[in-house]
Amino acid sequence: MRRPFVILAIAALPLLLPATAASAAEIKLMCPAPMRTTIVELVAQFDRASPHKVTIVHTPSRMIIERITGGEAFDVSILTAEATDTLIKQRKIARQVNIARSSIGLGVRAGTPRPDVSSAEAVKRTLLAAKSFARNEGAESGKHMLAVFGRLGITEEMKAKTKAMPVGTGYVAQLVARGEAELAAQQMPELKAVPGIEAVPLPPELQLIIVFAAGVSPAPASPDAANALVTFLSSSEAASVLRAKGLDPP
Repeated sequence: MRRPFVILAIAALPLLLPATAASAAEIKLMCPAPMRTTIVELVAQFDRASPHKVTIVHTPSRMIIERITGGEAFDVSILTAEATDTLIKQRKIARQVNIARSSIGLGVRAGTPRPDVSSAEAVKRTLLAAKSFARNEGAESGKHMLAVFGRLGITEEMKAKTKAMPVGTGYVAQLVARGEAELAAQQMPELKAVPGIEAVPLPPELQLIIVFAAGVSPAPASPDAANALVTFLSSSEAASVLRAKGLDPP
């Protein structure tokens, strides 16, 4: 006598489940090294607060651009605003939202004297006084430091004592932490990602501000989920995490 009621109850279960469970989605997010530690923390907060699950693909910016240009499926990308705008013009990204501003800094081992970055002349003295120096090869901060050397007139002096770390092989400040370099230059969030490193930004006259943007795919698996993630990454709640990681809100 009770069997029909049991069957009806089982059939009704999907209708009784929370609406959020039915709308939960997987989000594929591509992220480069400068934003890695920041995005990991923000995604953890997003995962706890939403029904969606984010899978992060960590790879250099160059590879993200190549993969998107090649037609690889994704939902959200993190790239410089300039690179994202280029992909929008190519119709590889539908829209972008600026989420962070990154600056270039110098890093030393914690407990050693902080680099003097009070002026361009002070930076020149700091660089020349360092016994060894490290930068990355090919990335924005590495290219910028070569321009800084040229502007300060110390290109030749810096050549012999500079180690150039290839993109995608780690954080430059790891060389400082291991005692392989006395001073390193990279984006502030990358310097701060290495334990035991103290970082200070270059002065305004030598600075390069890099704006990072979240780009939404033209065909995300779940448009609502992708938009929810981008909204969170650009929210006031995310601002405190940005500042703690050496970034500024846009």
